[in-house]
Amino acid sequence: MKRTRVPVTVSVPPDLAGRFEKLAKAEAKNKSQLFRDMFTTYERRRREQEFEGLQRYGVRQARKKGIFTEADVEALVFQGR
Repeated sequence: MKRTRVPVTVSVPPDLAGRFEKLAKAEAKNKSQLFRDMFTTYERRRREQEFEGLQRYGVRQARKKGIFTEADVEALVFQGR
């Protein structure tokens, strides 16, 4: 039978462990559910930060080429069509 869960052990300072347990109670979740939610949220935020970084890179590259507006982008896209 295939396992649907894998136990993971982490070590945290006692004060953090206590805050984690209090948060789990306040959210009416067990610690595993809370960890999954927190990890999913963390992953999503990391992807958003990566995307925003790529956007900033794209903006810098566009500005170097004199592209500042959507109209500039459209002109470049339709150039030569």
